[in-house]
Amino acid sequence: MADSDTGAPPKVLLITAAGLVVALAVAVAVFALVRGKATSDAAPPDANGPLALVAVPAPHADEQPCTTLVSALPASLTSNGEQLARRALAAPSPKATVAWGGGDAVVLRCGLDRPPELTQTAQLRVVNGVQWLQLSEDGSATWYVVDRDVYLALTIPDTAGTGPLQAISDTVAAKLPVKPLKF
Repeated sequence: MADSDTGAPPKVLLITAAGLVVALAVAVAVFALVRGKATSDAAPPDANGPLALVAVPAPHADEQPCTTLVSALPASLTSNGEQLARRALAAPSPKATVAWGGGDAVVLRCGLDRPPELTQTAQLRVVNGVQWLQLSEDGSATWYVVDRDVYLALTIPDTAGTGPLQAISDTVAAKLPVKPLKF
């Protein structure tokens, strides 16, 4: 099969191999383009479907203060003039946890352990009669109620404004009695 002069494979074999390489490259390119188009046309995840949340330790979630609070929480929260509807949680959902809104949901968790950041020198804020400890994160803030029988955390995206914090403060103030801070 080699050319008698150089020992190289016949030209027909080289041309066929080069043609196969080009055809394979074209096929890969077409597949990548078609797959990229199909992926970009796909519907985004349902921002109103069940929200999957990671469970966090909440040893007091089954206690009466959390039960009382969760049953009294509003069906919607106002955020920058928009209504955030209560959102279903994906199973298995953490106990005493409620969410509102679409993609960047507002999430309340009740029955948590005392946040380690709660010290005698921590800066607390009072909103509608409730003392909160704010911990900022990238793109959101988690606010901990620190002056009730149970600790609860309200995680709010930076884009949500103060409406959710005020509404939850009103519910906490109405349903849970004030208790001295514990350090």
